[in-house]
Amino acid sequence: MAGAFEGKRGLILGVANKRSIAWAIAQQLSQGGATLAFTYQGERIEKSVRELASTVDSPLVTECDVRSDEDVARVFADVGEAFGGELDLLVHSVAFAAAEDLEGRFTDTPRDRFWLALDVSAYSGGGSIVTMTYLGGERAVPHYNVMGVAKATLDASVRYLAWDLGPKNIRVNAISAGPVRTLAARSIAGFPTMEAIVEERAPLRRHVDADDVGAAAGYLLSDAARNVTATTLYVDSGYHAMGM
Repeated sequence: MAGAFEGKRGLILGVANKRSIAWAIAQQLSQGGATLAFTYQGERIEKSVRELASTVDSPLVTECDVRSDEDVARVFADVGEAFGGELDLLVHSVAFAAAEDLEGRFTDTPRDRFWLALDVSAYSGGGSIVTMTYLGGERAVPHYNVMGVAKATLDASVRYLAWDLGPKNIRVNAISAGPVRTLAARSIAGFPTMEAIVEERAPLRRHVDADDVGAAAGYLLSDAARNVTATTLYVDSGYHAMGM
């Protein structure tokens, strides 16, 4: 998409390493000419994010705890300063649930960790916004548990935000990707089984990777999708259409 994002300024939340879906999206935007700012969560991944951001000449890399209203406000103030008060693109690829809540039964999730998953995964989310969802928000996926509830909340938020922000010419969309081998995926019990089932039952009989998701996000964030909002784009080899 050479030149599709020339002069555009974007903020990417959710890069952890080079295998992150957020990084695949960032590469699409950068190759199209966008200037990008990045956030990271905690010192553990700071070095990785800064190294990746340096390869696309990012003017801003800053820490962001999406559970903190003050931190989110600070980040957007920093972004405004870096971009002269303008922001065209926002990529929300942030989700979290405690590892023990992605095993066993959803009904065993304690109240505090239930609200933590919703807070990070759903509440924190002329321009364009894209967020990452998953089929587990529409159907019960074994072991996805509280994250499925969080994604269902996110899905509804996309629709309501699209309505609220439409008059300002801001579009809000989601991508529902099939299983992608990311750092976050490692915490889901039975992830290899999920991959195998998609390969066996999806119409295209193949996996998707982060670059596939990046290409889809590039479309949704571009002017080519100027009349697309409140929409979930499935990048899962067609698996979402199957009944069994």
